[in-house]
Amino acid sequence: MIESRPNLLTHAGRHLLSRRHFFGQTVSSLSAVALTQLLAQERLLASESSPRLHIDPSNPHAPRKPHFSPRAKSVLVIFCAGACSQLETWDYKPELIKQNGKPLPGGPSVTFQGPAGDLAQPQYKFRPRGECGKKVSDMIPHLGELVDDFAFIHTLTSKSNTHGPAENFLSTGFVQDGFPSIGAWLTYALGTENQNLPAFVAIPDPRGVPQASVNNWGPGFLPAVFQGTPFSSSQPILNLLPPPSISPDSDVAARELLRVINGEHLKQNPGDSDLAARIASYELAAKMQLSVPEISDLSSEPGHILRMYGADDTEDDLKAGYARNCILARRLVEKGVRFVQLFNGAYASGGKLNWDGHQALREQYDTHGRIMDQPSAALIRDLKQRGLLDNTLVVWCTEFGRMPMFQKGAKGRDHNPNGFTAVLAGAGVKRGVSYGATDELGFKAVENVSSVHDLNATILHLLGLDHERLTFRNNGIDRRLTDVHGHVIREILA
Repeated sequence: MIESRPNLLTHAGRHLLSRRHFFGQTVSSLSAVALTQLLAQERLLASESSPRLHIDPSNPHAPRKPHFSPRAKSVLVIFCAGACSQLETWDYKPELIKQNGKPLPGGPSVTFQGPAGDLAQPQYKFRPRGECGKKVSDMIPHLGELVDDFAFIHTLTSKSNTHGPAENFLSTGFVQDGFPSIGAWLTYALGTENQNLPAFVAIPDPRGVPQASVNNWGPGFLPAVFQGTPFSSSQPILNLLPPPSISPDSDVAARELLRVINGEHLKQNPGDSDLAARIASYELAAKMQLSVPEISDLSSEPGHILRMYGADDTEDDLKAGYARNCILARRLVEKGVRFVQLFNGAYASGGKLNWDGHQALREQYDTHGRIMDQPSAALIRDLKQRGLLDNTLVVWCTEFGRMPMFQKGAKGRDHNPNGFTAVLAGAGVKRGVSYGATDELGFKAVENVSSVHDLNATILHLLGLDHERLTFRNNGIDRRLTDVHGHVIREILA
């Protein structure tokens, strides 16, 4: 039949009728099958991305295993909102002092907020600190005393020079809204060790919330249960406690009845994961009615601890309020909360409520430095003396840096996303080291240039997570905290 109708065969079909070609293809095909089998046995063909995590909706915050052995169990982020200047804190530039009052050679004539002025020396004296001799500004003498515990990354860069999008980028890896915060990613991946408290707590500054507000602790497209819970030492969790008209006994009885009804309803709908998740959230809220007021009550803290933090400062209510937030942060870490995000500074306000020093940087930083320095240093010291720094990663960060020149007609610095500093301390981090460098005037990162993606990849690594494997499929894309970027900064790892 084939011979009588050869015109029905394609050229490829007639080629297959060749005996020589048939045996030649068979040999190569069988070799390919054998090679595939060998590669599969060695897992050399394994996908680098992880499948979606299995989350028990009835216990979404149960502890989960990391990808590999972690160095840290929890993270504490001190987030200085408003873009704290690297040139007034950590990044000493003697050449900037020499060039004070001169124009920046080849520099921009216009920056974010208008015409650029002349180069301006650091507004505070820098002194060598600790055994490592790291030079740190007099604005933060208490933190300066801890340099032997710190690893400095001097070459961070951002994708935005606008506060809101830059805060998004630092917290979520994207400048746009709608992406999960790093705290949400961590609690999604690892759960938490304390089932009576939120896995992720955001502590707003006494002056208000940061520019990007809830985006900094939001869940994005992850399940809502992994979002951060905002509260502070002075602002309780909203809608947690019953109104005064309901007695404690009545509240307990009502919650017990609700638990029974919910349990019966769940038995009738065993496959409803959304229902199980809602019940779990209500049960956690009931537990928090007892645990949160207890952990927020600082009356049990001894007097020497209050003094160490500055929480007893009667002349500066903002400093005392931030100090109490620092004590709360330590208590949360002590209780096994996975991720604590502590804010210093609030929203855009011409630099009055945060670190956005455009017009009168020295005057405003005198205030902000006094509020931030002693309590933050005391928090790190307290973690260390209690042995908590051995398994806690502390990150001091801000959304971008400041220009080496003043703005024209002002005594403040404009936004600079091209080179700024983050500080890490604690579990898995080398002590007393600096990574990378900006140029001699502090204008731009030039040595070991890093990105926020690199910082976040390093944080995940210290928690035992591969940033390329921690994914969540959304709208047909396996999304990551680090997008398609990021490298672990191994040079600062112990």
